[in-house]
Amino acid sequence: MPITGTILDVAARHPERLAIAGTDGRLTYAELVEDSRRLFATVDVLHRSQESPPQPATETRGIPITAVSVTSAFHTARIVAGLAGYRAVSATIDPRWPLAHRVSIIEATGIGVVVSDAPDLADTLAARGWGGTVLTLDAFTRLGAAVAPAEPPRVRDGDEAFLLLFSSGTTSDPKAFLKTRRQYRANVAVSSAHLEPLPGVATLAPGPVSYSLTLYAVIECLATGGTVHVADAFDPLSVGRVIRNEGITRVVAVPAVAQGLVDAARRDPQRFAGLQLVVTGGANLPQAIRDALAAVLPGVCLISYYGAAEIGFIGDSREGDGTLISVYDGVRARIDDGTTPDGEPGTLWIFADACSDGYISTTTSELLKGTDGWATVHDQARMVDGRLQLIGRAGDIAVTGGHKVALPEVERAFDDMPGIVACAVALPDATLGTVVALVVEGDGPAKAALQAWARERLAPQFVPRRWYRVARLPRTVGGKIRRGETAELVARGEAERL
Repeated sequence: MPITGTILDVAARHPERLAIAGTDGRLTYAELVEDSRRLFATVDVLHRSQESPPQPATETRGIPITAVSVTSAFHTARIVAGLAGYRAVSATIDPRWPLAHRVSIIEATGIGVVVSDAPDLADTLAARGWGGTVLTLDAFTRLGAAVAPAEPPRVRDGDEAFLLLFSSGTTSDPKAFLKTRRQYRANVAVSSAHLEPLPGVATLAPGPVSYSLTLYAVIECLATGGTVHVADAFDPLSVGRVIRNEGITRVVAVPAVAQGLVDAARRDPQRFAGLQLVVTGGANLPQAIRDALAAVLPGVCLISYYGAAEIGFIGDSREGDGTLISVYDGVRARIDDGTTPDGEPGTLWIFADACSDGYISTTTSELLKGTDGWATVHDQARMVDGRLQLIGRAGDIAVTGGHKVALPEVERAFDDMPGIVACAVALPDATLGTVVALVVEGDGPAKAALQAWARERLAPQFVPRRWYRVARLPRTVGGKIRRGETAELVARGEAERL
C-alpha cells in the first residue's frame, strides 16, 4: 500500500479530508498534493544550483538527499510526506543532537540540502568545505512560494529509496540506513493489520518527527488514508482538548506519554470519551501504566509494540509490562542460530520483508543482515512458550557467578517502588568477575529498604550486590537513561556508595 498512491486516491475521492495537522498548520489531502509539487520543485532547484554538490551515499543510487532538522513537527511531516512521490530521499535529523553528530552524519551520507534554523550548523559545514546548502525554514518556505510547481507526484518503483534513517543519535557514530518503498509498503502492511491505522481514523502522534516512532506514525497514517495530528512535544494540559475537538480516537507515542494521558484523564475524563486505542513503542511499557490506563479509561485498548527502525514492526504485547511479545504473522524470529533452548537468553534475529538491506557503509562497518536474510540489532531475548521475552541490548546482560542476569529485569523490579528512578549496571569484581549494582537518582529510600524490596521480587542472583546514588542519571536527548555512562560515573568515583 504505497503512501503516494493512497494520498493521490484520497485527494481525488475525499479532497477535504485532513491529512496532517499541527501547531504550525493544517493540510487536507488535496492541499498536500499541491504542496508537494512546490516542495519538490524547491529542493530540486536547491540541489541543481550547487557548484560542488555532495555525493549522496552510493546506496541511494544517485538520488539526492534532503534533510529536515527543525523543531516544527508539522513542517517536518509535510516535507517528508511531500517528497515521497518524487525521486528524492528524505531524512529527519534531531536538532537536539550534538553539533558534531549532525555534521558527521551530513558529511558521511552525502546529504545535499538541510532545512535547519541552527546557525552553528551552517557555519560549521561551510568552514569544512561542504558543498551543500543549509537554509532556514522561513527561507525554504519563501523559496517554495516563488518557484514553479513540479509535475504532480506519482507512485514510484518499489526498489527506489525514499527514507534515510538513523539508528542512534546518542553515540559518537550514529549509523544510517535506507528504506526502500517496497520495504516500507511491507512495514505498513504489518502495522495496518495489527495497529489499526485505518482509513479516516484521526491519530495523535506527539513528539519529534526525527524519532522513528513518530515518523512511522505519520507515514502509516497517510499510507492508509487517515489523519495524523503531530505536536512538537506532548502537552498534558491541552491533550484532552485536542483529543475531544479533533475527534482523535488513536494515539501513538512512547510509554511516558501514556502516563501523561492517564494523569490528564483523571482530571477531565469526559474529554477522552472518544479515545479508543493507545499504541506505545520505543521502550518497555511498565505494568503500572497499563493498570492505571485501564482504571481511568477502561474502554481504551492499549497495545505495546516491539520493533526496530532497521527491521520494522516485529510483534506486540496486549498485557503485562510489554516484555512478552507475540510475533506478527509474516515475521520470523529466532534466538542466536535457532538452537538455543526455550528460556535461555541470546541474541534475537529477525526475518522480515520490511528489513533494510544494511547500514550506509560510510557510517559503520557493522552488518545488519546476514547472507541468509536474517537480521539483528543485537537485542537480547528468550523464547517462552512461543513468544519473545525481551531483555535488552547486548550490553544489558551481565554474567555474575556463572548466572546470566538481565539488567533491565533488575530495574523493572523497582518500577512500583515510590520515588525511585534507577539504572542497573555491571561492575568488575575480583571474586565473581562481575557484580550487579543499582544506581538510584536523587534522594530516595535507604539501602536497607532497597535491599528488602529487591529480595522480595528478584531471584537471589538478580539482587544487586552494590548500591549507589547520583544527583541525576545520564540520559539521551530523548530522555532514556544511558547505562554505559552510568557505569562510567561509578567507575570514576562520581557516585555515592550506599
